[in-house]
Amino acid sequence: MNKPRLAWAITGSGHYIEECLDFLLTLDDVDLYISQAGEEVLKMYSIDLSEIRAKMPVYRDKAASAPPVGHFYKGHYHTFVMAPATSNTVAKCVLGIADSLVTNLYSQAGKCRVPSIVYPCDTAPEMETTAPGGKVMVYPRKIDLEGTAKLRTFEYTTVVESVDELILKVNERLESLK
Repeated sequence: MNKPRLAWAITGSGHYIEECLDFLLTLDDVDLYISQAGEEVLKMYSIDLSEIRAKMPVYRDKAASAPPVGHFYKGHYHTFVMAPATSNTVAKCVLGIADSLVTNLYSQAGKCRVPSIVYPCDTAPEMETTAPGGKVMVYPRKIDLEGTAKLRTFEYTTVVESVDELILKVNERLESLK
């Protein structure tokens, strides 16, 4: 078997997506998964996938059964990162709904006891985020914050609140594997 890799998923959130991608591009041995909404958001932010594709495999959400999730059962991945993650994706994960590529990846990672690191877009009652035109203030709903809080209680899941914390937790995980 080849050395296990890191699986990274992008959903339809633009929350510091450029910073997440900048960090992602510094990593080796990564497979990138992009939801349908994630593809739309990348276009909204004028992010070209060619630089990413030159560095790592990119899987898109095009099949109903999400065949790539089988990689978790073969020990292909040591860690799953979902960054950034929409409140919709977080809500589905909390409810155990695995009806898309990304929610299926999270579900299967948990079933295989593969640690997940999640960077939700909704982590505080008032927060600054990035939009295609620049920074904006957002005010997540109570239900969105409850979803993030509930996700924190899931086994094999670490929820982070910033890009700096994302970088720290991913690097800690990678260091623990050495």
